[in-house]
Amino acid sequence: MPNATQPRSVAVVTLGCARNEVDSEELAGRLSAEGWQLVEDAADADVAVVNTCGFVEQAKKDSIDALLEANDLKETGRTQAVVAVGCLAERYGEQLAEQLPEADAVLGFDSYSDMSGHLTSILQGGRPASHTPSDRRTLLPLSPVERQGSDVSVPGHAQTSAPADVSVESPLAGPRVIRARLDGRPWAPLKIASGCDRRCAFCAIPMFRGAFVSRRPTDVLAEARWLGERGVREVFLVSENSTSYGKDLGDLRLLDTMLPELVAVEGIERVRVSYLQPAEIRPDLLDAMTSIEGVVPYFDISFQHASGPLLRRMRRFGDRGSFVSLVEDIRRRSPEAGIRSNVIVGFPGETEHDLVELESFLIEARLDVVGVFGYSDEDGTEAEGHDGKIDPDEVQERVARIRTLADDLNEQRAQERIGQTVQVLVESTGDEDDARPVGRAGQQGPDVDGVTYLEADGYAVGDLVLATVTDTEGVDLVASPIEDP
Repeated sequence: MPNATQPRSVAVVTLGCARNEVDSEELAGRLSAEGWQLVEDAADADVAVVNTCGFVEQAKKDSIDALLEANDLKETGRTQAVVAVGCLAERYGEQLAEQLPEADAVLGFDSYSDMSGHLTSILQGGRPASHTPSDRRTLLPLSPVERQGSDVSVPGHAQTSAPADVSVESPLAGPRVIRARLDGRPWAPLKIASGCDRRCAFCAIPMFRGAFVSRRPTDVLAEARWLGERGVREVFLVSENSTSYGKDLGDLRLLDTMLPELVAVEGIERVRVSYLQPAEIRPDLLDAMTSIEGVVPYFDISFQHASGPLLRRMRRFGDRGSFVSLVEDIRRRSPEAGIRSNVIVGFPGETEHDLVELESFLIEARLDVVGVFGYSDEDGTEAEGHDGKIDPDEVQERVARIRTLADDLNEQRAQERIGQTVQVLVESTGDEDDARPVGRAGQQGPDVDGVTYLEADGYAVGDLVLATVTDTEGVDLVASPIEDP
């Protein structure tokens, strides 16, 4: 136990997507405001809070491994307690606690507002009741316009629910910001909405993330200003479905009108939008994303497949022809735009003709990055009960087939960028293995879309560098700066 003069310490370990990173920084902000010392290494913390991912099977395994690794620190480090939070904890709750007794607590989203109290109780020998899962889609009104002002806990929307006696950082005007940076990167995810109203047959996310709810523009802009004051040059707008932003606020064009306001925030030089649903993309949104200076030419579009009949079975919309037309619309507006997507192969009932349709789409669309995932049953989803299940070995063969094609096409697309001028945000000044500064062009999203190596030194993390692409290394770009540092 920390003594009276020694502050309690906590490490927040994050798995999964950029949305989870926002949630972790909200938790860190709450705990810091309550007097906890934030430390980077769980071995140096009294409590390790593991923000888990529950999206697909591999993510679940990674989350459990992280919890077990943190538990091992009780024998070798300072760590006294390990707490599971996040999507896996929200989705499975008591079941996870029973199967993983190494975790001292399994807490759901509703526990976030009093996380300090829970952790204090655990250090004093208490054991909070494990979270009881429920379908979070039922917690908000069915009508989107009735959802604002609800007291339902929504991670990443923390500005309305801090305890009255907690001191939190705030801009001079506007909502309070409950967040603490957990890294020194020059970019940061910024949540604009949570949850999803779509009912894709393969996806469990709405059940544990809930119905769609937008953050108000004033809250988003306040947090952007807060990030800009802390050295962030690029904000990455995240949600489960950014194309639905504003529908519960009475204006589906709110994202279009908010983008220039975000770009105008002091310190923020680039704004990136993630996770667009193809069936909801409007021409005026494309116009805004390709015409506003400072909004990078980047389109993260959730195609999932290209066979119309199979997409209907997935409870999605579109087909190869409509998706190719959408890609053409984007490139007509912004010829050098980066477009990335994910696809699922091996969905129940998928035929050889469906696979050929997907291959034909990928060849025509020439996307910059394609993530290829094999279908597996997810608890509670409609597809779990579908007939026509494909043998897992066959699913993996199809994954290898599509991934090989996608990788070849993505490398060709990178080569097509040789000679283009790009703006690179420097994220590292190099290391002992490769001394070249490395960053991302506007067409490259964080973590998963490749990087750009600069053929010069003298740059600092956070610099924005205009450069000409001279070569490629797989999907990565090599570029020569146009101006000296």
